[in-house]
Amino acid sequence: MSRLVLLALWIVATVYAGPQLANLRQLTRGGQNAEAYWSPDGRRLVFQSTRDGAGCDQIYVMDATGQNVARISSGAGVTTCGYFFPDGKHVLYASTHDQFPTCPARPDRSKGYVWAVHPAYDIYVADLNGKIVRRLTDGQGYDAEATMNWARRRIVYTSKASGDLDLWSMNLDGSRKTRLTSTAGYDGGAFYSRDGRRLVWRAHHPAEGPDLDRYKQLLSEDVTAPMKMELFVANADGSRAKQITNFGCASFAPQFTPDGRRIIFSSNKNKCDSREFELFIVDVDGQHLQQITSFGGFTSFPDFSPNGKQLVFTSSHNARSPYEFNIFRADWKP
Repeated sequence: MSRLVLLALWIVATVYAGPQLANLRQLTRGGQNAEAYWSPDGRRLVFQSTRDGAGCDQIYVMDATGQNVARISSGAGVTTCGYFFPDGKHVLYASTHDQFPTCPARPDRSKGYVWAVHPAYDIYVADLNGKIVRRLTDGQGYDAEATMNWARRRIVYTSKASGDLDLWSMNLDGSRKTRLTSTAGYDGGAFYSRDGRRLVWRAHHPAEGPDLDRYKQLLSEDVTAPMKMELFVANADGSRAKQITNFGCASFAPQFTPDGRRIIFSSNKNKCDSREFELFIVDVDGQHLQQITSFGGFTSFPDFSPNGKQLVFTSSHNARSPYEFNIFRADWKP
C-alpha cells in the first residue's frame, strides 16, 4: 500500500474519530446493539441488543474482542442497562419479564419522539449463565438505568418510587435505598466517578406551566420526551448539584474520564432536535467543550475501560441498514 493511500486512510479515520481515538474496531455487525459496559478486568463487555429475530432488547455478554457472544437475560419481556458487579461473575439489568413476558408495545409517536418508562421494569442480578440470583427492586413504577461504583459498592438508578423520575442509590444487595434528587422532572442515566465521590447524569427539569404539565401528562402515560436534556454533576449523595450544559438540545450518556476531571457524553447540539449525535468532552465545570467524533449519524454510550486506555461506544457508523447500531472499541489518547 502506497504512502499516499495510507495518509488518505489516516485522514479519513481522523475526521471520523478525532485525534483522541485510535485503532477503531467494530465489535458487532447487524441488529441494534447499545450500552456496552466493561467488566472489572477489562476482558468482557455487557450490552443490550435486539437481534436474531427478537422483538425487543435482551442482555448479552461478549469478549472485549467481540467474540463469544452469549445472551444472559431470559428472553422474556424487554430489558435494559446491563452492568457488571465487582466480582465480574454477575450482572445487573432491568427487565419487565415478571409482569410482562412479551415485548411491550412501542410508544405512541403521535405524541412526538418519546421513550417508554415501563412501570413493570425492576432491577435483577444474574450470573453469567443467565440464572437470576436476586431481585433488587420490587416497587410499583419504573426502576431501571442502574450502574454502580465497584470501589464503594453502591448502585445508582432511576426510579418512579416517589411519583417522579428521580435518582436513587442502594447497596449491591438492594438494601438502604436512598433518594438523591427531588426536582420535578426526569433525572436518569447516572454514573459515578471512579472514586465514587461524584455523580453525573442527564436531566430534564421543565419550567412551571405548560412544559411541566406536559411532562406530568406524559409520565402518567408511562413515557417521557428525551429531546431536551442537560447534564448535571453532584456529590454522590446528590448534594451540591450543578448544571454543566445549557445547549437546549439532547445531551446524555455522560461518563467521567478516569481522572474525574472531565465528562465525555453524547449530544445532538450541532443539529438540535435531530438524531445526529456525536461524542463530546467537557470539563466538570462545563468549560473547554471539545468534539470527539464526526461520524454524521448516531454515536453514544461511551465507557472507559478499567485501565483508562480504551473507549467502547455505540454508533451507526458503517451501518448497512436503517436503525442498525453497532459497538465499537478504540484506543483512548487523552
